[in-house]
Amino acid sequence: MKFKAQQIADILEGEIVGNPDVEVSKLSKIEEGTEGSLTFLANPKYTSYIYSTRASIAIVNKSFLPENEIKITLIKVDDAYESFSKLLEYYNEVKNNKVGIESPIFIADTAKYGDNIYIGAFSYIGENVSIGDNVKICPNSYIGDNVAIDDNTTIFSGAKIYSDCIIGKHCVINSGAIIGADGFGFAPNEKGEYSKVPQIGNVIIEDYVDIGAATTIDRATMGSTVIRKGVKLDNQIQIAHNVEIGRNTVIAAQTGVAGSTKIGENCQIGGQVGIVGHITIGNNVKIQAQSGIGRNVKDNEVLQGSPALPYGDYNKSYVHFKNLPKIVKNINDLEKNKWE
Repeated sequence: MKFKAQQIADILEGEIVGNPDVEVSKLSKIEEGTEGSLTFLANPKYTSYIYSTRASIAIVNKSFLPENEIKITLIKVDDAYESFSKLLEYYNEVKNNKVGIESPIFIADTAKYGDNIYIGAFSYIGENVSIGDNVKICPNSYIGDNVAIDDNTTIFSGAKIYSDCIIGKHCVINSGAIIGADGFGFAPNEKGEYSKVPQIGNVIIEDYVDIGAATTIDRATMGSTVIRKGVKLDNQIQIAHNVEIGRNTVIAAQTGVAGSTKIGENCQIGGQVGIVGHITIGNNVKIQAQSGIGRNVKDNEVLQGSPALPYGDYNKSYVHFKNLPKIVKNINDLEKNKWE
């Protein structure tokens, strides 16, 4: 698909310097630009490339004033980085704007769906499923019985949504994600064996939630596992049964949250963090990567380490951790001198 400079300028409300009819069909880094590509310049470190790039169009800040001759067409905007991000979003929408129901496919007779939907080949849509307008379900997806998916949500290939789960508007569920698998519930008996505890709850995902590839969110034992509006989950995250994650919290890859823990709003949780079950983490909490959280956490705390300490205390303590062999030697020398 090709776009003229004028079309792009209209989308970005930008000013053209050069040929408004030049066309592009792909995106590129400024240092790797080729003919027919669109690039951008936001970081001053890359300014030299604007004079040598072979890209056809570049998005630049309005404040940019060339010092040498420029051969390519410029689109001047208030914020080049923000505008390029907006363009990427628009490009994604156009690229993924498929409509229709492919074949082969299974859709239960009791399933209902809205307008302008896309359901890819080899997908399964179960009994009493409700699908809203503009929903996209990519090939090889599984949507279990009684699932509800609201408007403008995208389910990428290979995602699995188990029965009774509820997905909000404008959500993105990436490939390999599993929503609503059984929680890890087993009860020991007198023989030392474990009997499965039925998991009869569901998962509720509110609006504008992004779920990364291969992330798993378990259904509740009873009630619901809840992911609130605006939450962003990276790839390969484990969210256990009956967990609740507050609005606009972001969690990086390989983090695990154990059962019945409540995480507040606007939290930032780094990669490979381990969080025990049945605790409460407040709002606006920041947890550094590879930390272990084994206690309740108050609002606005910043934590690091395993077990996690307040961030400032951890950094002060680390000065001593790395010098521990020297400190021990000094103590031993003092003890030795004491008795001589």
